[in-house]
Formats: sequence, C-alpha cells, structure tokens
Amino acid sequence: MTTPIVVQIVVDKPLPQGFDYLWDEARLGCLPQIGHIVEIPFGRGKEVGIVTKVSAHSEYEFDKLRSIEKIAPLPLLDGALLKLMNFASQYYVHALGETIMPSIPKMWRKSEDWDKIPKKLESAAKKKAKEKNGEFVEGYITADQLNQEQSNALESLVGEANKQKNGFRAILMQGQTGSGKTAVFLNWLASILQDETAQVLLLVPEINLTPQLERRVRAYFPNEILAVLHSGVTEKERGVAWYEAMTGKARIILGTRLAALTPIPNLRAIVVDEEHDPSYKQQEGTRYSARDLAIWRAHDQKIPILLSSATPSLETWMAAKAGRYEYLRLDQRAQGALLPKVHLVNSRDPQNQFSPGDKNSPKTKSLITKTLANAISKNLEVGKQSLILINRRGYAPVLSCNACTWLSVCTQCSSHMVMHKAGALGKKSVLSCHHCGLVKPIPSFCPDCGNADLKTLGQGTQKLEDAIEEMWPNARVLRVDTDSSRKSKGAETLFQEIHDGKVDIVVGTQMIAKGHDYQNIGLVAVLDADSRLYSPDFRAAERLFAQLVQVAGRAGRSGTDGQEGGDIYIETQYPEAAVYQYLLRHDVDGFLSHTAREREEAQLPPYSYQGLIHAEGKTLDKAIQFLSGLKGRLKNKGLLSKELRVYDPVPKAVMRVAGSERAQLVIESESRKLLQEVLELIDQDLRADSQGRISKTSRIRWLIERDPIAI
Repeated sequence: MTTPIVVQIVVDKPLPQGFDYLWDEARLGCLPQIGHIVEIPFGRGKEVGIVTKVSAHSEYEFDKLRSIEKIAPLPLLDGALLKLMNFASQYYVHALGETIMPSIPKMWRKSEDWDKIPKKLESAAKKKAKEKNGEFVEGYITADQLNQEQSNALESLVGEANKQKNGFRAILMQGQTGSGKTAVFLNWLASILQDETAQVLLLVPEINLTPQLERRVRAYFPNEILAVLHSGVTEKERGVAWYEAMTGKARIILGTRLAALTPIPNLRAIVVDEEHDPSYKQQEGTRYSARDLAIWRAHDQKIPILLSSATPSLETWMAAKAGRYEYLRLDQRAQGALLPKVHLVNSRDPQNQFSPGDKNSPKTKSLITKTLANAISKNLEVGKQSLILINRRGYAPVLSCNACTWLSVCTQCSSHMVMHKAGALGKKSVLSCHHCGLVKPIPSFCPDCGNADLKTLGQGTQKLEDAIEEMWPNARVLRVDTDSSRKSKGAETLFQEIHDGKVDIVVGTQMIAKGHDYQNIGLVAVLDADSRLYSPDFRAAERLFAQLVQVAGRAGRSGTDGQEGGDIYIETQYPEAAVYQYLLRHDVDGFLSHTAREREEAQLPPYSYQGLIHAEGKTLDKAIQFLSGLKGRLKNKGLLSKELRVYDPVPKAVMRVAGSERAQLVIESESRKLLQEVLELIDQDLRADSQGRISKTSRIRWLIERDPIAI
C-alpha cells in the first residue's frame, strides 16, 4: 500500500495555522510542490489556497482528511516570493494565508473560472498585438542627452553594477524636483534589460502617477511587454499582467504598492519612485510597507534597489548619511532652470487682505489673500498657468446653524459630514462623510431648532473653484480631485488638459502635487497649509514639508539655463514655523537634520521602533478596557521596562467610524528584536481568547500593526 501524500494549505483566513489535505496524484496528474495554487473543500464551501508543505505525516487520521479538488492552471509561486511572504507574515504579525492570498488577482482566486482562463489570456495577447508600439512620446531622453550631473549618477549606477555583479545595493537618489531623476533610472533599467532574461520592478506611490510614467516607460522600451498593476486596472487586466510577470513574459513590472508582492522569477533590479510617500504603507489587511518589503526582497535576492525622492523619508536619508545606503545627488534642475521662489503670505497681516475700497475686491468675502490674488493676475497676464492646492475636497467641510449649535456631524462617525455641490456625488447637493461614505440630502432647515438660515464653514475645492471663477471670469478653471476624476473624464484626461494648455487656473487636492511634469506652470499656491502642521501625528511636519517641496516643484519645470523657476505662495498664520523657514531656502537636508534632532530628543522613530494594537467595538469603554487588560497582562509577565514602553490605551483621532468605537495602544522599544518578540507574544495572548481576530468574551475586533505611520 502506498503512503498517502499530505499537503499543508494556507487560505485567506485570520488563522495562524495551515490545514492538512490529501493529494491524489492519479487524479490531479502530478506530484505536489510548494507554491501550487489549489482549490480545496473548506467547511461547507470551497476555498483557494497555497501548498506550503508536503509530507507523508499528519497529526490527524488519514481517513478524516479531505482531498485537494483542483490545481490552478499556473506555474508554481517562486521560492523567492514565498520567502518574502513568510518574512512579511512574521514581521507584520499576520497569518501567512492572509498575507499571500490578497496579493493574487481575483481572476486566479476564482476556481470556477480556471477553465475559461486560457481563452482570456489568448484574447488579451491578440489585443496587445493590435496595439501600436514604438510611437515617439515626450520625455524620452537617451543616455547621451543627460546633463553632467545625471550622467555621473548613471555612471555610478551602471559602473558599480558591472564591478559587483549579483550583489545587493541600496541606493538613495536624492534630487531636486525637475532634476531628471526619472531619466536617470530609466536609462539604468535599460542597461539591466540588455540581459534578455532580466525583469525589473518599478514602484510608484499612487495610481494617478502610473499613466504618465507608463507612457515614458513605453517610449524607452517600445518592444517590451509591460505589466501594469494597480487597483485602477480591471480585474482581467490585473490577472493577465500578474500572469505575464510570473511567467517572465513581462520584463517590466510597473505598479503601486501591491506590485511589490508580485511573483517575478528573474528580478534583477527594483526602483521605488517617491520613496518617502505614505501611500506605500497598506492601511488595511496586512499592514505592510511596500518600500520596506522591496528593500528586504532586494537584499534576499542580492540585487540592487534604487530609492528616488526629492524629499527622502528621514529613515532613508539617515541610512544614506550613515553609509548603509549609497548616496547619489542631483542638485540642479535638468535643463538648468532655477528653483521656484518661495513667498510666505502671513494671512494674519491686514496688509495681505482685501479692503472694501480696493478696486479689484471680490463681491463676497475673498477666500484668498490680496497678495496671492495680485500674483495670480500677473501670472495670467504673462500667459502662464496657476496651480492652487487645498487639501480638502467638497464645497465646505461643515454645514452649521447660526441660531443654535447644530453642525453637520455624521451619525456613524465622530467626524463632520462635508457638503458637496450638485454634480459631484449626485444630481443634487449632498452631505457626505469621507470616513464611512454615508451620503444624506442637505436639510432645508436646522434639524434641532428649525432655523432655515444654514451656513457653510471653511472651504473645499468646489467652493474655491466658484470663488476663482468669480474673481477671474475670463480664466479657464479646472478642478482636480477624486470627485472630478471619478466622473467620465478620469484623472488622466484632466491632467492631459493641463498639459495641453487648455486650462489657466487649476484648483485641486494633493493629486496635483506629485510627480506630474507640467510644462507651463508659473505659479503654485498652497492654502490652509497650517491645518496639516498642527496634528497629533509626530510625522505631520515631515509630511507637510515633503508635500510643499513636491507641489513647489511643479512650477517652472520647462525653463532652461538660469531662467526663473516660477513662484510658490504659501498662505500661513505661522510663517516662522521651521517647516516654512527651511522651505524658503529649499534646504531639504537642513530640515531633515532639524527633524532628526527633534526625534532623537523624544526617542521617536527612527531612534525607536513602534507597534500599534488597534481595538474596535460597540462602545469605547469596552475597547479601552480590552487594551487595558492586555497592558495589565504584559505588566504581570514582567515585560514592561526601560527597554519596552507600553503607553496607556487612548481613543483614536477619529474615534468612531461606521458605528464602531476605536482605541489604540502604542508599544515602543529601541530594540527591533525585543519589539518583535513582544508583538508575537501579544498575538498568542489575544488569539487564546479569539475566533480569528474577534475576542470571544468582549466581541472586540483587534489588529496588530508593525511600524505604524499614522498614530
């Protein structure tokens, strides 16, 4: 009698263990291997899982084990990817199945569709063959067109790589906005792709940056298959791109954070563009950092990784300063234009405000200062475009009653409902909660006192758009935010209108601030910057500085040698704040040194490591009680010490979302290893009384997060 083959399968469930199944070689037509994607009976239904272990033994009797039903028509997940997933699962204290399975496109997780897949792949291949390739696209810069600084950077990337073939290198390329970092790394990737089997991974932080970079990549590599992976592509497109990456057919993989977990068997180099961006951190499920996992992957596979940014994160910058990463700098704009001139407009100063007697004073109360309005008028006169950034979509953040204290508070969340004008989210004006998505009609009178005079407080992109149209009736105004890009046009069409010069003034959220290579922007303005400066998050100043440098960099990009680099106006009540003073001098290193000193004094990351325990339940008291109990158990085990600080549980900044009350517990240590050990202990402790991640006794839903970026 032959010994049965037992395989261990992990599935997308919050369970730390795998499950034993029997493998029928005769029926399935092959022997099992680690990395097989299979369909299994699970409970009363079916699940798709991954083989993580093959053996002849099981803790259970063989006749109690169920059998594998089907194998996916796919190659095995490669060993390097499984190593990465195992590391991510351990480091981020998340079950292996929950880490791997969401990274696989839905097309491959629906076992009932596996038979139809060959046809889908065939039709996708035919469609690709019809697409035109090799068209000239603006932005194609060959190695011999690079300026001296860019050539030096490229030489150190290519030259070093030849000296030490097959070695891990982490390189920070810090360059001013407009210094041509993209041209350098695309020429570097071109040198790597001369090896006909090589594949490269290029990560970008946000979807709306992908189409622009995709066009440039296609211009550099017209004959290569490019796999584009982000949440904006259809499930079928994502499934096909993932398959092409895993089979080695696609040699360039371009995508947002989820692309970092793609199987790429012949990976030879990784580029993380805008490496400082918080979008690389996943905020649900396995809360991984795509940048950090990309660095681990490069180290494990002994390949180079390039981190590119105008404003590197403090962690990366300090690693480069300490010599752990190689450090390349591009300090001049690619075509020699000067950097934009920074103007701080003190909004508390009456001289900057309109007076009733001013001839160009707007009829209604102005939403922008007189100083900025005059600058925009001058910019329009010289035929340049203006970019106005306000980080609030909608018409107004709050609707209020003048006669009583009523405010438009969300019934499900501890936040205000934002007013949106007709046409943004529906045919009529509505109130919308940006946390839970609840939408309500605007009341015609106050629900508390019946007063019909309701007023808006604050301003969003829609209100600013109206004010701009009133002040400059002849200017062509375009609003770019997630509301406007959600409509039929889409973000890409809106950006194209800016590039084509069909717009005079652009009003938008941070969507307009990053990475876009606008050619005719003469003026950039930032309104309400202070709201992001004073926040409970210790990284708020670092984020604001990065955003201001990024948005300033959209001005004057097309200028050549010695030409003015445009102007950036920042309206603030606190012009003396460090973040603005360093920006005045374009002193990124100075700001990062200042931030490093502050963090060292407070022993905050990167001088310590943090973990966060999230808890949510029906009432805040229960969530706090749950976390207090956990802290008490850690204290009883003697784990609280100078080396490990466990703070008291507190409500989250937005305490209630979609009817659930939320609290958090911060754990901090100067030892990464000690923190890891304690988080694993906490996971075991909480799982002892939980089904999945819900406590059996208190019904509290909990989650452990490693290296949180928002506390």
